[in-house]
Amino acid sequence: MKGLLTIPVFLLLASYCSCSRLEPWTEDNFDALDSGSFGDREAATTKFNPMDYGAVGNGQTDDSLAFIKAWEHVCAADGRLPTFYIPPGKTFLLGQVQFKGPCKASSVHVRLSGSLIAPHGISWGGNDGLEAWIRFENIDNLIIDGEGKIDGQGQSWWTACAIKKQNVGKSKCQKPTAFHIHGCNGLKLSGLTHLNSAKNHISLSGSNNVIISNIRIIAPEESPNTDGIDISTSSNVMIQNSFIGTGDDCIAINSGSSWISITGVTCGPGHGISIGSLGEDGAYQTVEEVNVENCSFRGTDNGVRIKTWRGGRGYARKISFKHINFMNTKNPIVINQFYFDKNSLDLQADIKNYPEIKVSDVTFFDLHGTSANEVAISLNCNEGSGGCSNIFMDGVRITPAVPGMNLHAICSNAHGKVTSATPYVPCLSH
Repeated sequence: MKGLLTIPVFLLLASYCSCSRLEPWTEDNFDALDSGSFGDREAATTKFNPMDYGAVGNGQTDDSLAFIKAWEHVCAADGRLPTFYIPPGKTFLLGQVQFKGPCKASSVHVRLSGSLIAPHGISWGGNDGLEAWIRFENIDNLIIDGEGKIDGQGQSWWTACAIKKQNVGKSKCQKPTAFHIHGCNGLKLSGLTHLNSAKNHISLSGSNNVIISNIRIIAPEESPNTDGIDISTSSNVMIQNSFIGTGDDCIAINSGSSWISITGVTCGPGHGISIGSLGEDGAYQTVEEVNVENCSFRGTDNGVRIKTWRGGRGYARKISFKHINFMNTKNPIVINQFYFDKNSLDLQADIKNYPEIKVSDVTFFDLHGTSANEVAISLNCNEGSGGCSNIFMDGVRITPAVPGMNLHAICSNAHGKVTSATPYVPCLSH
């Protein structure tokens, strides 16, 4: 298997832009292209199929070079909407590939109707840096859609890392993210199914004005570190109407993220929707303006969660969770400012001397459902930062998943107000 493959960067800018370019296409659009009835000759020649560049699509032959050649032509095209068309009924084996811009056209379309599969872990070549398997970078107004599948074939990685941990005793094992998108402003990602990534399935960084919708992300409940979507250093991101069931966070909102909207997401199995973790190794990290609404959690380890490390600096603020349903969720509501103790910290020292990520302005409104654990609400804040401030709860009603279980809330150094909450939250004013 070849090592990392890189696409040339094209620096030309298009002079024409149309908002219609940003709308996901249907099969009718492609039928029109195939028949030559799309409109003009230029538009009819802007569909690029990797099969025309030597791809085999049998799931066994490495098609990476064919994809590179096709992408070069897509990115250099100046048509109305250059389209990288990955046809149905084919399975393409790809090594590590990077699709880089900027491209000549002001918008580029990737239509995935077939399947992409990663090599088994033992088949990867020199793999200089395992950051990602497939990476899109610096492509504005990128549209990625279709009914296709992206399969990271993570089982071989999970097994190898488990053996390494058992033999060497290391808790961390280097694995690639399946799908990394960086610096792609105006991204629209929809329709695809993401399966069995070795690590997190989708990583979004350095991108603004993004819409992710109607996707499915699936991995076994026991698969390690298989987050659904990780967001960092990005703003104005919408995630909506999607299903995510993995072995880790369904969605993790990490440092540098702001104005994040998550609506209509079903999560489970997994570790819920998390802010953070923030502040590892004393880092200064921030998250603000996050809204999670009309989401459901089914059999997850956590529901909605904010997690920060001791000794970190920065803030998590202006966060709202509204109209949330829990079904047999182990820890429905969590704020945890003690997410792991760093080995370098003196655990006998006075924790009030540690700087902390400041958690403030957090709203929980209309959260209801069942808890699988007796502790349905946990607000565990550190006195060192003055605790968590301006926490507001209203319309929170969580009942036992098992009849007879005595639900309760635990809280420390959390300050704010509760209008209506079951179980009773003693540390907030009533």
